[in-house]
Order: sequence, then structure tokens, then C-alpha cells
Amino acid sequence: MSVTAQMLESYPKDLGGVDRQKLQECIEACFECAQACTACADACLSEDMVAELTKCIRSNLDCADICDATGRVLSRHTGYDANLTRAVLEACAAACKVCGDECTEHAEMHAHCRVCAESCRRCEQACRDLIASLG
Repeated sequence: MSVTAQMLESYPKDLGGVDRQKLQECIEACFECAQACTACADACLSEDMVAELTKCIRSNLDCADICDATGRVLSRHTGYDANLTRAVLEACAAACKVCGDECTEHAEMHAHCRVCAESCRRCEQACRDLIASLG
């Protein structure tokens, strides 16, 4: 059982009807994506053609920050605000789409961009699945 699952199981109150499995998957996808994007940006900076990867690096860093913030917001349940949660999830899904699209453009040449794009796609989908479950 992951730490995320353990923390959700140990929360002393009801989660307000939020699907625990989708919430867990989304939190884990957000933190995975934040790490992948941070590592991809760093790898891009090490490439000989770094100047051609400026947009990718920017997308990576923006996505990493948004995914990290989203994972942290989703980890807090006291005083839950469905409208704020939905807005944060929408922003995260949008950032993941932009970054995933950008990394896909470089995926054939740079393996780190391929790995990052895949992580972005998983996170985008996890956000959209959680949004759909919120009703």
C-alpha cells in the first residue's frame, strides 16, 4: 500500500464523497509528473541543442510547479472546497496537455522527453478522471 493510500485511509473524517481511488491515483500522478518534468527540464539543459529546447524547458518547469501544487492541494481535505479543487485540477490538466504536447515533439530525439510526455498524459487523464468523479 502506497503512502498516499495509507494517508487517505487514515484520514479521520469522511472525504465528502470523493472517490478515494481516483483521488489517490491523481495525487500520485501529480507528484510523479512533477518529478518527471523537473528531470526533463534538467536533461534538456544538458543537451547540446539547448537553445532549441527553450519552450520545452519552460513547459516542463510550469507543469512541474502546477503538478506539485495540485498534489499538495489534493492532499488536504479539511475545509474541502469542490470549486477550488475543480479549478486546480483543470489548470493541472491543461499544463500537462501543453507540456505533453511539447515533449512529444522532441520524443523521437530525446528519451527524457518521451518519458516526460507519457507522465504528462497519465497525469492529465488522472486529473480529468477525478474531475468527472466530482460530479
